[in-house]
Amino acid sequence: MKNILLLLFSFLLLPLGTSAQDSISEKTANMERHEGLFDFWWDDDTGKIWLEIDKLDQEFIYVNSMAAGVGSNDIGLDRSQLGNTRIVKFVRVGPKVLMVQPNYDYRASSENSLEQKSIEEAFAQSTLYGFEIEVREGDRVLIDITDFLMQDAHGVSDRLRSNNQGNYSVDKSRSAIYLPGTFNFPKNSEFETMLTFTGNGAGGWLRSVAPSSDAVTVRLHHSFVELPDDGYEPREFDPRSGFFPVTYQDYSVPIGEDMTKRYAVRHRLEKKNPEADVSEPVEPIVFYLDNGTPEPVRTALLEGGRWWNQAFEAAGYKDAFQVKMLPDDAHPLDVRYNVINWVHRSTRGWSYGSSVVDPRTGEIIKGNVLLGSLRVRQDYMIAEGLLAPYEEGVEPDPEMLEMALNRIRQLSAHEIGHTLGITHNFAASVNNVASVMDYPHPMVSFDDEELNLSEAYDMGIGEWDKRTVIWGYQDFPENVDEKEALEDIILETIDHGHLFLSDEVARPQSGSHPDAHLWDYGVDVVDQMDHILNVREKALNQFGENNIRMGRPMAYLQDVLVPIYLFHRYQTEATVKLVGGMDYSYQIRGDGQAGPAVVDAETQRAALDEVMKTLQVETLALPEYLLDLIPPKPMGMGASRENFRGYTDPAMDPVAMAEVAADHTASLLFNPQRAARLVLQSSRDSESLGYHDLLRSTIHGTIMGEKTDGYEGTIQRAINVAVLRNFMRLAGNENATPDVIALSRSMLSHLKDQLAEKSSGESEMIWKAHYSQASDMIENFLSGDDSYSIPPAPYTPPGSPIGSGETGNLHLRCDF
Repeated sequence: MKNILLLLFSFLLLPLGTSAQDSISEKTANMERHEGLFDFWWDDDTGKIWLEIDKLDQEFIYVNSMAAGVGSNDIGLDRSQLGNTRIVKFVRVGPKVLMVQPNYDYRASSENSLEQKSIEEAFAQSTLYGFEIEVREGDRVLIDITDFLMQDAHGVSDRLRSNNQGNYSVDKSRSAIYLPGTFNFPKNSEFETMLTFTGNGAGGWLRSVAPSSDAVTVRLHHSFVELPDDGYEPREFDPRSGFFPVTYQDYSVPIGEDMTKRYAVRHRLEKKNPEADVSEPVEPIVFYLDNGTPEPVRTALLEGGRWWNQAFEAAGYKDAFQVKMLPDDAHPLDVRYNVINWVHRSTRGWSYGSSVVDPRTGEIIKGNVLLGSLRVRQDYMIAEGLLAPYEEGVEPDPEMLEMALNRIRQLSAHEIGHTLGITHNFAASVNNVASVMDYPHPMVSFDDEELNLSEAYDMGIGEWDKRTVIWGYQDFPENVDEKEALEDIILETIDHGHLFLSDEVARPQSGSHPDAHLWDYGVDVVDQMDHILNVREKALNQFGENNIRMGRPMAYLQDVLVPIYLFHRYQTEATVKLVGGMDYSYQIRGDGQAGPAVVDAETQRAALDEVMKTLQVETLALPEYLLDLIPPKPMGMGASRENFRGYTDPAMDPVAMAEVAADHTASLLFNPQRAARLVLQSSRDSESLGYHDLLRSTIHGTIMGEKTDGYEGTIQRAINVAVLRNFMRLAGNENATPDVIALSRSMLSHLKDQLAEKSSGESEMIWKAHYSQASDMIENFLSGDDSYSIPPAPYTPPGSPIGSGETGNLHLRCDF
């Protein structure tokens, strides 16, 4: 009894939070040790990971990523997808260790420690997790990190819930540490878990990819990374440079100076000899291609990625940028590797270029590219639709595969560009294809009246890309004033005539710049609109059996037809931006660039006339013979999201197709920002194109235009409904200006009376009903009846990105 009491008394004297073991080595004696940045042990008996912390209060980088994804582009949880990059530190408080994230959004560059402290205390930090200390030896502690690794750090549950795919949470009984993805190195410790999410209410997207929607298992990767040393020199961001910025507020700057500080996001790259015009780098930038990429895509991606070395050569480097195959024993999320991932999804979607970035300086630590594998297949199908290459007994034209592979080469270069720190340049297409950082539309030419794809995509790095790399990566000798030298590079780029315009000016719905467009090509946007319509007309007129391989169901023609019928949609988006357009640059005081200027009236009217062609019956009426050629989808081959849906299911519906195409154009024309710009520019110059001009052209070119009969009349009525629908939406848009709303409602009231008059005088029953219905739609809308809703458009097949493919943030995610 005495011995028992003595043992109990001794146990009570142990420090709180400390186990009965006297040392870390005793606690971990029967476990598997992994030495590295943070030593850890794997306990096979309990399935736990024990982490030794010998770097208390020392900051490091923490990143979580998706090692194995869900496989749905719509949900967006892809294999090798990066999560947030955080600077954190372990802080011991009594028996606990806290993982604390300091707030680097608000800082003090002052050397005054008290000033720094006041700013640190002014803004919240974040404590990401708390751990109980198992063993403490001086400044070393041992903690169980398993629960931290097993949490939903990537926000899978939130993503599923926000996409209406169900209510799910981690089921720990079906989750475990994933040892093949858990390893340790001197500068990074890597952990991986297999997480199973269970719940209910699974949505269609999730059901389509999970073998059982009751249990969705993915893998989550955690990286602890040593902070880079202080040898990296941050480069102040310049909005004309083409680079992404990291941004923070500096509260210690003198009054009158800008508190917002920005650094360009870029890799560390230095010349061995900065004095030399051409020098090898101290350490090259090396990217590694996913070793699961098949041929011939593998070779194409390697070749496209290596284009960037041309830009680094222009900056005075030799072999500074390299692309190799990822070693078979390497993990793609190992922070030591810049990786180009070949990612599979059940549906086509965007590709991405993202990075792990040091938020203190903008230094890129790891570049991470995700390329959707369906890209090349969709591009190949577009080539099938354009060329109609399958005559019986004739092999497929190799030009189609070459076109698709050239697109993959360009895609590889584009996404790598983002991971070099470079943003989009959507003015490159009208600037002699000066950048791979634009979105390229396939360039189709006529060769003896036949369509030709031999020059569909440009090859090699662009001249603007070279200028951008020179600004971002030039290593200057010690006797050079870097700030002045960087400004000289920018001014020289401008003098060379290179335009740089990025995402915010290029979007078709609200963008206004006449030179910044998505998915266009050609110097003259209006001329290219006419060319695109001619290409589309040729492709549709020759569309038929020869667009699919022998032995395929004829219904497959529906899939091939969609991108050809809507082939003009992207150039329409580019051309309509000239209507109400404004030319400007990322101007800085003193750089000599011109101020903003409205696009001249003649150009605007020419653009509007060209866009109006996309609302004409002769453009949108599908050749009738195709209705007798293309059957409904057979059993086992149901309609997909890529197909048109209409009023005549299961038969193909040319009326719905025309309404979809017309709705696209009308939605661009009747945009509230565009209408407001038109009102403003005509108020300043009566000769300018005004909103009332757009209304007259659109209404008289469609709804009030000369009617047609039969099949074409059916198409025309669908176009009219699409135009009226979007006109009313603009008139009821609460974000539209008072003048736009007033003009819209006035014109609608006048149009209502005109339609009623046309209905009363119309003898043909279908047109009489059409005019009457349109007049009633306007009357119901103008009455303010809350129960009335504008009829929706038919389902529109997904468009952008062309192929399988847009906006950068700190992770440099690209919607491309």
